[in-house]
Amino acid sequence: MPIISRECLSTRGILQVLSLTKTHSLNNYLPIAFQRKLSVSELDARKGGRERIIILGSGWAGFVLSRRLKREKFQVVVVSPRSYFVFTPLLAGSAVGSQEFRTILEPIRNRKYPHVEFMQAWADNVDFSRKTVPTANRYEDYSPGREAEEKRRKKRQGKMFDLSYDKLVVAVGSYSQTFGTPGVRENAFFLKDVSDARRIRKRILECFEIASLPTTDDALRRQILNFAVIGGGPTGMEFAAELSDLVHQDMAKLYPKVQELVKVTVFDVAPKVLSMFDESLAKYASQVFARQNIDIKTSHHVESLRRGLPTRADGTTPTTDDSEGCFTMKVKELGETGVGACIWSTGLMANRFVQKALQEVHTYPEASIVERNGPQSHSYNTQWMVDCNDRTGGIQVDDYMRVQLTADSTSPESSEEPKTAIVSDVFALGDTASMSTPLPRMAQVANQQALWLGKRLNKGDLTVTPFNYKNLGVMAYIGGARALLQTGHHGHVSGRTAWYIWRGAYVSMAISWRNKMLIPIYWLLNWAFGRDITRF
Repeated sequence: MPIISRECLSTRGILQVLSLTKTHSLNNYLPIAFQRKLSVSELDARKGGRERIIILGSGWAGFVLSRRLKREKFQVVVVSPRSYFVFTPLLAGSAVGSQEFRTILEPIRNRKYPHVEFMQAWADNVDFSRKTVPTANRYEDYSPGREAEEKRRKKRQGKMFDLSYDKLVVAVGSYSQTFGTPGVRENAFFLKDVSDARRIRKRILECFEIASLPTTDDALRRQILNFAVIGGGPTGMEFAAELSDLVHQDMAKLYPKVQELVKVTVFDVAPKVLSMFDESLAKYASQVFARQNIDIKTSHHVESLRRGLPTRADGTTPTTDDSEGCFTMKVKELGETGVGACIWSTGLMANRFVQKALQEVHTYPEASIVERNGPQSHSYNTQWMVDCNDRTGGIQVDDYMRVQLTADSTSPESSEEPKTAIVSDVFALGDTASMSTPLPRMAQVANQQALWLGKRLNKGDLTVTPFNYKNLGVMAYIGGARALLQTGHHGHVSGRTAWYIWRGAYVSMAISWRNKMLIPIYWLLNWAFGRDITRF
């Protein structure tokens, strides 16, 4: 294959190369690392004698696994509607400007890993018997024009196509759990993706600008600068701490007249926050929050969230036009409260792909099955379903991360004793997986599972050593240059020392050297010049 020469990089050379596209494909003149495989037939042609592993999802598990598999042995294809990986530990900081969005993102397409193919698409289902994944291409409309502008970020579904696999890894992650609370799905701000962080940052800055207008009365100022964080786990507490730092370190200087009206409150249904930490650490965090004027309200239940201002004392409700984007949160113990933004971080629920697509009845994949119990005969006549955990909704897997099937109870071949079987070439990782021994749904679990599976597949000894989770501890930033650190052996550190460890650990955990350098650089820039509060 021709290599692009130095002359081709000149303006004249580029025009000559582009002129060739009238009769030839530009892919014929580009190095393999920069070619984009748009055809399934081209993908099949490049497979050669390798096994194809399709990875559904670009989160911790899917991204880490895709870079661990040997290119000589596997053709790796990542299928995800998201073309990047998010370094979630610093997501809360990016929402308030402590980090820039680019510093927590890693592209799936990377010139260091040209063997990792990527398709920006949605997996619609899985045909276990034919070993194919029906897929719909996904794109966003960025075309010019007024009508297109209104639909710019609206996700669209394109044409369907099938991808065949030799091995399949389901790592589609999870969604935020709303518990069916009315209005939360439509009006709350979540913190799962960089797009969520952008929305939160934009809304926070918008609230301060509205509060600074001469047309805004004091009552509305107090409500629109009231920020509610729902969930007392590490994510919710870290965001509340980051928001408090933003208010005290930057907004107090930029908006001095309204700074004293800002209120940050953490709500949780549990009797205490940070339940996964030692009680002494949780108590220390509460004391630090109290010094920073962050309220913690435990055993409080949010009943609804709607757009608009709270109901007046006379029973009338102000019009939505007068609310300036304010929301009304109804709490069982407090009644209605006006808030500028409600950040929701109360837990996780199964991905819709697992909830709907994988729970349908499937044909028995006889060639891929390792029967665990029940009669061996006539299994192909039985209707099968993916076995999902009743509590978490995750896919049930064995000790080797292989997906478990269960016989449909309505099948004529089903017996009183439940029949289960293991699919030997389909795996589930991260939040998608549910093991016999429950594991915390954290990034370190998904990361360890991906590293283990990649190592085992590369060596070809999957069933020699089962997966064993090693608890590396948990960390949480609590504001004011203080943090909590609890190791897997129940040792703990708190305060500024833990904050240095927290920062050092996440810099070292960053994937690329580019971000390992950019993250501390932006911390330094923010310390020297303040956070970037540009609203765009």
